[in-house]
Amino acid sequence: MNRYVIIVAGGSGTRMGNQTPKQFLTVGGKPLLMHTIAAFSGFDPDIKIIIVLPEIHIAFWKDLCKAYAFKITHQIVAGGAFRGESVSNGLGLITEEDALVAIHDGVRPFASHKTIETAYKLALASGTAVPVCEINDSVRIVENGVNRPFDRSSIRCIQTPQCFRLSILRKAYKLLNIKDFTDDASLVESLGYTIKLFEGNPENIKITTPFDLIIAEALIKANPKKTPDQFTG
Repeated sequence: MNRYVIIVAGGSGTRMGNQTPKQFLTVGGKPLLMHTIAAFSGFDPDIKIIIVLPEIHIAFWKDLCKAYAFKITHQIVAGGAFRGESVSNGLGLITEEDALVAIHDGVRPFASHKTIETAYKLALASGTAVPVCEINDSVRIVENGVNRPFDRSSIRCIQTPQCFRLSILRKAYKLLNIKDFTDDASLVESLGYTIKLFEGNPENIKITTPFDLIIAEALIKANPKKTPDQFTG
């Protein structure tokens, strides 16, 4: 069964306080999005890569690829008005009856090869696969101005790639209310499918703020022989 990844890169850079969209900011010598693509290509060169970008950024991305001599093969499709619509546009490029499809954030360049491998293997076996991490901080629930402690052992932080069989995703994305869902797992779950969780890698952070950039550069500095796409643990 063929493997695809739809990499959604629709950030505007607002939380970065930067006019350059976050997926194009330079980390470790090249734009974040290039590291993210290379993580999947480095794991398996046969993975079919689809990049979803705002239409106004497509020409800029193509210029970056030329400037950095970026040669990894990928398809590009214009995104929609919201994340779910962007994913749907990416799915529209897949013509096969069924396949394994991972959905990944363009600004998560540190997904390990083990995380990617497990996502595809579990999705093949179970139809769904979502990486998660335990949290280290104590947590409290705040409702109606009142707060109370909550057992953190029952909470998980959700990561990407979230991986599914294409047949399941197509059913999910036929729903009329996809705008109400913030991730693919919740959308698929609404159809009655069980979401299979597995342990992701803690370095697989989503880079959305200036602080996250500091963490990303620190990870690279602490592993000088690795670029972000080489975190294979």
